[in-house]
Amino acid sequence: MKDLHVSWDEYHRLIEKLAYNVYDSGWKFDAILCLARGGLRPGDMLSRIFDMPLSILSTSSYREAAGTVQGELDIGQYIASSRPGVLKGKVLLVDDLVDSGLTFKKVTEHLSKTVPAITEVRTAVIWWKSCSLVKPDYYVDYLETNPWIHQPFEEYDSMTLGKLVSKVEGYGK
Repeated sequence: MKDLHVSWDEYHRLIEKLAYNVYDSGWKFDAILCLARGGLRPGDMLSRIFDMPLSILSTSSYREAAGTVQGELDIGQYIASSRPGVLKGKVLLVDDLVDSGLTFKKVTEHLSKTVPAITEVRTAVIWWKSCSLVKPDYYVDYLETNPWIHQPFEEYDSMTLGKLVSKVEGYGK
């Protein structure tokens, strides 16, 4: 199992491919719901590309060891959206990757209980790992060897304010 390192350019290209895969399927959806934090950037880009408002549900399971160990899944109590009542009908559920599949499984169950206006949920991710018990409806890369993915924004996971100040002051004026 090798690590997969992704640059900002590659990351954006992959999200564009994900948007294309959803578009190319011909499936028409009514709303986009992303899972924060990993799904925020893909959700935001898909929201812009498909010209739809973005709804956000906070979830968290990778809190231990600087985000490298999966623990108990927490699902936020509320869904954030700029437009009340937009989460209905066919919903595209977006995250960055599907690892165990537990998050998608539990969030889908949660939505069926808490948002009865949703009639169908399809899932979209950049990376689908073979260890997942859930196959996403839309994905870009299937990763048979289940590598740890180093996404470009992860440098901020360990950045302290002191490191940020040094970095920014190093830019000069």
